[in-house]
Amino acid sequence: MATRLKSMATLPKLIQSMRNEVPKHSSPVLPSLRRAFSLYDQINLIDNVPEDQLRFQEFNETSFTVNGVKYEGSLLCVGNLLMSWSPRKFSEITTDSLSIFQTVRPIPELLIVGCGRNIHPVTPEVREFVKSIGMKLETVDSRNAASTYNILNEEGRVVAAALLPYGVTS
Repeated sequence: MATRLKSMATLPKLIQSMRNEVPKHSSPVLPSLRRAFSLYDQINLIDNVPEDQLRFQEFNETSFTVNGVKYEGSLLCVGNLLMSWSPRKFSEITTDSLSIFQTVRPIPELLIVGCGRNIHPVTPEVREFVKSIGMKLETVDSRNAASTYNILNEEGRVVAAALLPYGVTS
């Protein structure tokens, strides 16, 4: 019984000492939500594209800047390959100008046609030609075509873009 009384007397002192003791295994302080969001605001995933991937960075009336290199005129992109393309106006986009896609492997799932400044519908024979190869077709202005190509290419999808310079109006 004496042991019990001694334990009862010691218990309040033990509890008090535990309250005053600083834990030896303190965890690091987590940043506030405000600080966490400000750190995320500084991250730009688009800038972390591998060097071997094509990325449109700028455009003007007559050219595109791809991976830091300025290219004048129309461009054809397939996956991560870039080449000059012969059409200089929308009416020159024909099955012949897209015939390279008959030999390209793997076949891109989507062909994005950049029509210049304005969106134009392609001819039914061009649409049928693209469909017969096994691709889907999207026609948009060249600014949006370049942006869409960047996003899909960064996702690792096999896409192609046929782009007229932004200054082309017809």
